[in-house]
Amino acid sequence: MIVLCTAISLAAGLLYGILGMENPLFSFLLKNTDGVLYVLMFSVGVSIGMHRGIVSKMREYHIKIFIIPAGIIAGSVAGGILCSLLTRIPIGQGAAIASGMGWYSLAGAAISELGGARLGSIAFMSNLMREIASFFIIPFISIKLNDLTCIAPAGATSEDTTLPVMLKYTNEETVVLSVLNGMICSFAVPVLISAFAG
Repeated sequence: MIVLCTAISLAAGLLYGILGMENPLFSFLLKNTDGVLYVLMFSVGVSIGMHRGIVSKMREYHIKIFIIPAGIIAGSVAGGILCSLLTRIPIGQGAAIASGMGWYSLAGAAISELGGARLGSIAFMSNLMREIASFFIIPFISIKLNDLTCIAPAGATSEDTTLPVMLKYTNEETVVLSVLNGMICSFAVPVLISAFAG
């Protein structure tokens, strides 16, 4: 259902842009993308705050909770650098795009602000494709590898949109680590994008 809603929203936005239609609400949002980004970040904070028991779990796992997100962040940035070399775009731009870690709404808007509409569109599509691919890859990984490995493709989305898939195909401990990973990666996304694209 999430994939379908995302595809419909993207198609509707493309159609709106192609037809050059004017809507006061959309015009306001397009002119105030910074505000939209702040609302997104506020929503992430609310989402994190609503997870009861997260603080106690963080104390229980201590420093170990940072191992998975560190690996995901390093792997994402390394993948972005490799892709930038293959596509001959600047390394900083490739790293910034990959730093979205699946959070396509923030990555697209933030990179558009910093690097222009073309780069923002690439960031949006590549991070959207990562999230969609996660829905199909996670069940396969849970069977062929192990539960903890399922967190990697989800990236920053492991605490929200891909969490239902994690709940279905992994165990309770992995789900907790998935939420913690999503929190840490979500905090890292805007910092990394600003560092690489800025």
